[in-house]
Amino acid sequence: MPYKTPESVLVVIHTPDLQVLLLERADRPGWWQSVTGSLEAGETLLQTAIRETMEETGIDARQYRLQDWGYSTQYEIYDCFRHRYAPGVTHNTEHVFGLLVADQIAVTLAPREHLRYIWLPAQAAADKCFSPSNRAAINLLTGGLHHD
Repeated sequence: MPYKTPESVLVVIHTPDLQVLLLERADRPGWWQSVTGSLEAGETLLQTAIRETMEETGIDARQYRLQDWGYSTQYEIYDCFRHRYAPGVTHNTEHVFGLLVADQIAVTLAPREHLRYIWLPAQAAADKCFSPSNRAAINLLTGGLHHD
């Protein structure tokens, strides 16, 4: 299996009233997050966001308002995930997208990736995320930068 690219997208899926979708990781029960995934060879950030959203939730992001928030962060890769990257790779750059959906729509999980999903108000969703960068991205919603 090839190493993951240390560049990824994070897609914050939310409703107009700021209900946010979170997914529970299958490999780390109790760790909740937004849609996330690494770029594959030749993909743009937008293509990665669309692909990862479909793979992880069954939601076709092209049917809704998918927006590059023009925000990225670099973080240290958790030790438990470092084996997925080439030797010596310790940091990942994450690009944040928002996906506005009309309501709390049904989700079809990828069972090898996620166990459950929940919709929560933005602040509760941010508080539930294990990842500080994911919390920060959700907090962008409540900061008023990306309301629709």
